[in-house]
Amino acid sequence: MITPDLSDTTCDQTASAEQRAREEELLQRVVDSFAGTADLRVKQLLEALVRHLHAFVREVRLSEDEWKQGIDFLTAVGHITDERRQEFILLSDTLGVSMQTIAINNEAYADATEATVFGPFFVDGAPEIELGGDIAAGAAGQPCWVEGTVRDTSGRPVPGARIDVWEADEDGFYDVQYSDTRTAGRGHMFSDQDGNYRFWAITPTPYPIPHDGPVGRMLTAAGRSPMRASHLHFMVSAPNLRTLVTHIFVRGDELLDRDSVFGVKESLIKDFIEQQPGTPTPDGRDLGNRPWSRTRFDIVLAPAAEAEPSHINPVSASNG
Repeated sequence: MITPDLSDTTCDQTASAEQRAREEELLQRVVDSFAGTADLRVKQLLEALVRHLHAFVREVRLSEDEWKQGIDFLTAVGHITDERRQEFILLSDTLGVSMQTIAINNEAYADATEATVFGPFFVDGAPEIELGGDIAAGAAGQPCWVEGTVRDTSGRPVPGARIDVWEADEDGFYDVQYSDTRTAGRGHMFSDQDGNYRFWAITPTPYPIPHDGPVGRMLTAAGRSPMRASHLHFMVSAPNLRTLVTHIFVRGDELLDRDSVFGVKESLIKDFIEQQPGTPTPDGRDLGNRPWSRTRFDIVLAPAAEAEPSHINPVSASNG
């Protein structure tokens, strides 16, 4: 792989030729220090990282005070990170790095459904529900009927696909954010012989990512909102097909164009159609005098890459 030479395009061209030469000489010495790295991939990563970091420092003519503020910021990110909160991933999310990594690792394939960020609130071993069951399990919110199909890119139905779903309640909290041991707003099911699936959930609502730490202060300084657009998480897996991690979003949500982690894709915006109280439900469920909504999400899975792992590590790739 050819690594682009960033020195001529990103350094301050007002600097003298002698100054530019000094900066370039230092850059080259640092890059050369990795020449003996045995693992060629590690060597490539380190060399490219150094080139891009030095290019940034030279482009903005970073002051020593700004450098210290940057170090202090990263230190604060580390201090607030613990087993329940990953502020570095939150930083990656809000800088768009998480979504860019997902884009690179989920290349477009025919009409396969697009992927988006995983989020920190997936839980292994969520309860299985029957098709047509209710994942809410007492979570507060407006009932929502979700249905669709799972197919491959040739249009064939995928029977027995595992479909994990999870979401926040109407107050913007996932079950694991509460101090008790409740399991609510999550579950898994399997598509039927025709690739169909269906379940009850709650209509998604917007909520903020954690913003009481250094990343929140960064967003405030940038005049950015910590809010995430309303969404419902899916993870869909089947043998010989690429595991899909994605969301669906609510059409009309005013946050769609400013989702704090850049997770929204046009193809994932769906109609959540409001139903008046008393409107018959698809499965005959009696909701009394409550309004409800319904949506459809047809899922298309790409073929699995040869090296794709058989199981996704449930460690968070995001904070939303």
